[in-house]
This record gives sequence, C-alpha cells and structure tokens, in this order.
Amino acid sequence: MKRRWLMCYGGAGLLTALGMGATSSLQSYQAQTGGSVSIQWFGHTCFLFTGGGAGRILVNPFRTVGCTAGYRAPKVNADLVMISSQLLDEGAVEILPGNPKLLFEAGSYQVNGRQFQGIRTSHDLLDGKRFGINVAWRWKQGGIDILHLGGAAAPITPEQKILMGRPDLLLIPVGNGPKAYTPENAKAAIEVLNPKIVIPTHYRTRAAKGTCDLVPVDNFLSLMSGVPIRRVGNTIALGPGSLPKSGTVIQVMSYPF
Repeated sequence: MKRRWLMCYGGAGLLTALGMGATSSLQSYQAQTGGSVSIQWFGHTCFLFTGGGAGRILVNPFRTVGCTAGYRAPKVNADLVMISSQLLDEGAVEILPGNPKLLFEAGSYQVNGRQFQGIRTSHDLLDGKRFGINVAWRWKQGGIDILHLGGAAAPITPEQKILMGRPDLLLIPVGNGPKAYTPENAKAAIEVLNPKIVIPTHYRTRAAKGTCDLVPVDNFLSLMSGVPIRRVGNTIALGPGSLPKSGTVIQVMSYPF
C-alpha cells in the first residue's frame, strides 16, 4: 500500500490520549450537526461526502477490474479517506492524488475534532477466514448520522448493533457474491438497524466486465415491498430537514456512464 498518513490508533486509547472520556466523546459526536452533506456516488461502494464542516471524505476507492471495470477510477481529491478492506474493490488508495489522512482499521478516531467509529465485521460467512475483516464506518456530517457498511457479509451481532446505533443514512451492500450481503441478508440487516434512508451499494451494473458474481439492485428492491423507492442521480444533498418523518426510504443512485 502506498505510504500515507495512517491513522491507526485503537479504540478508547486515542480518546484517552486526547483527554476525552466516553461521555465527552459521545457529546462531541452528537454535537456535530448543522448544514447538509452532499453525497456523490463513484460506483460500487465508493462515495464522496462533502460539506457539513467536515471537508471531503471519500470511502472505498476501487481499482477498475471485474465488477468495477466499466466505472471511471475515483481519482478524487479528499481530506480523509476511509477504506473497509484492502481488497481490490475497496482499498485502492494508491490511485488518489495528494496526501489525505487514511483510516483503515476498526476503532474510535478523532480527526479535526470530529469522531469516526470503525466497526469490525466479517467480510464473509466464515468468520473472515476467506476474505478477512470488513470495517463499517460511522460518523456524523451535515447533521446526518451516517453508517457505511462497506462489504459486510455476516449478520449484525448485538455488540455491533450497539456501535452502529440507528443511522439516519445507511449505505449497505445488496448484490450477493461471496464477500457481501445477499439481497435477503441486506433486508435482514435493515430490519435490525431501522435506518431512515437506505442507499444500496455493491451490486451488478453495466460496469461489470468478464466474470462478476453480483446480482442487480432490482433483486434487492423486489424484496422490499411497501418501502418507498426513489431513483435519483449520482449526487444528492441531505440535511436533517430532508429525512423522512417516519419509516424508511430507499434511494437508488444512478451512475453517469
């Protein structure tokens, strides 16, 4: 991996080093509100989050191969990059310009006064024995509590649920394959987390070239009977006032091929 500023401090240790206890950490997290956040989809599980006082946060830049071959490489300027794994489709930090801060391990982090929680999950149904560990990322930006599940594959445990909370926005893989949720698994995870807005990720699109073991997003949508579905562009803006008053809404983003 290209050498970058690796923010690899562990859990409560970093908070203690900064003179913050668990209570003040939570208060700091809850205080990160106001404004709105712009969300741009670059394909697969890669998104850029901009605004809300947090700068430019990029999650899961990828290499263009297999299921992502037809997307443009996300060579995006960012202040902070978070990756869920170091697999080809989630950890291509060497393609990025500049020298952004990088988070890649589970734990609690403070970056520019903002809290980020990396939550360890399995990247397969074999307790990580095949594809290793996936890191789900939770943070608050523009008044929106965001949870990006990366390439989660295993059911959510009670301990993970405590760290994940109830997100305003859930980005969740739905396309099957050996290292991410099946559509059925994704539906079960949504029932556990009860988010306000869901953005499906990690599914087959026309970007796929050659062998690609993912299924289209419609396989997931067909299971979500009764849940409102909105098809939007590749960039959306969300703020506290744009969240549904009750229930869950699915927003399917489109890629500008």
